[in-house]
Amino acid sequence: MKKKRKFDDVEFHLNFELPETKFVSVITIMSNDDESSLSYTQPIGRWSIFCFGLGHMLNDITAACWFTYLLLFLTDIGLSPGNAATVMLSGQVADGVTTIFAGELIDRFGHLKIWHGAGSVLVAVSFSSVFGGCLPCILFSRSSSTLQTVGYSFFAAIFNVGWAATQVSHMSMVNCITLNSTSRVALASCRNAFNMIANLSLYAVALLVFSIIKAKSHADIEYQYRVIAYISIFIGCCFVVIFLVGTKEPSLKVAVQGNRGSRISWSYWFKKVLYYQVALAYVLTRLIVNVSQAFLAYYVINDLHMAQSATALVPAIIYVFSFIISVVLQEVVWTGQRLKIYYSAGGIIWMFCGAVILILPSSLSTFMYVMSTFIGIANALMMVTGVSMQSVLVGTDLNGCAFVCGSLSFLDKISCGLALYFLESFQSISALHVSENTPLDATYISVTRYGLGLVPAVCAFLGVAVTISMNLGAPYAKYLTESLLE
Repeated sequence: MKKKRKFDDVEFHLNFELPETKFVSVITIMSNDDESSLSYTQPIGRWSIFCFGLGHMLNDITAACWFTYLLLFLTDIGLSPGNAATVMLSGQVADGVTTIFAGELIDRFGHLKIWHGAGSVLVAVSFSSVFGGCLPCILFSRSSSTLQTVGYSFFAAIFNVGWAATQVSHMSMVNCITLNSTSRVALASCRNAFNMIANLSLYAVALLVFSIIKAKSHADIEYQYRVIAYISIFIGCCFVVIFLVGTKEPSLKVAVQGNRGSRISWSYWFKKVLYYQVALAYVLTRLIVNVSQAFLAYYVINDLHMAQSATALVPAIIYVFSFIISVVLQEVVWTGQRLKIYYSAGGIIWMFCGAVILILPSSLSTFMYVMSTFIGIANALMMVTGVSMQSVLVGTDLNGCAFVCGSLSFLDKISCGLALYFLESFQSISALHVSENTPLDATYISVTRYGLGLVPAVCAFLGVAVTISMNLGAPYAKYLTESLLE
């Protein structure tokens, strides 16, 4: 009996002391969390933003070549518009599927920079082959449209697998580097600014190559684009190295309000109305940019009868103004309401541009240079705010941010691929090479005009309608148990 009482005394002593110890521990943890939360909701430095912006340069410069020249290149070497569209669709499907798997694996295992570096290597190795020779034709010692389509589709798929891994990891970093909403938009703005630089770099390289290397055969055309690919890859890889050296590895081992390191399930996002709204706005924005870019070269040559140099000059104006607006947007203090206003402004400008493109006669072709300035402004406004809406959706749910980026990118790639395939399937060889006898004041509604004018205008209208309905509140949790940067 005495022995039992002694045990009871000890037990009582432990029960009395333990809560006291726990209480002290909780106070310490909460104090550290407050400091961490305060630190990572503060604006980040310009050098960090600059280095982050460089990380997508390889993807951007190769994507610019992909959307601007792939269809033109494939039809120039003899493929039908339908087969050329098949090649592009195969790449888009591979890209879309990869984004889902990449997003899931990144959420599970983290290591964003490793994913980024591995994807960049795959892009660099495979991209030159997209504009290279037909591998099955070489293996079977014969050439046919079927073998060419299969060969180019194969390398297009490999290229887009690497592209997707790099894109998802880079986009996920926007949310993991900082919790500050204004800094998140600044990161997206810087990323978009370097996207414009990448596009301008591509057109500068293309102008140089086309002026030095004259194409007199299909082999010469392939050589031109292979040289463009090699130079583009070299430029992009240089910037990727700076990014990898200058950017710290963000950590997805983040615990918000005690939910330490747990991966967020897909169903969590599917129950959010905002997820569907942001997804629709983002997909519509990407459709505007990608579809208009794919048909721009066709439009200025075949519909407006402008000089060959216009295929580089018109896009250059677009990207210069997009770059300027992207830099300016980094200086704005952002709220959810401002995101909606700026996105809507860009959408309204695109609706105006689309209407003009539909009715612009070739006799007023020089007006396209003026329209390019407005298109550049609209693209920057919609892309920066459209990407930033993802950050509002993610908030502090960082352990699911890669899935959000991956799933939205999946929808983007599949929708863009199908849209381009559908439009290009209606494009005929005769439409690609309009007769020189066509009157200069002729105005007709071609597939090219639909692709560059009507499709972006309708997408802009729908995007604005969806954005107005959003509730873009961006509350942040107070407590974090780990630093966001390792």
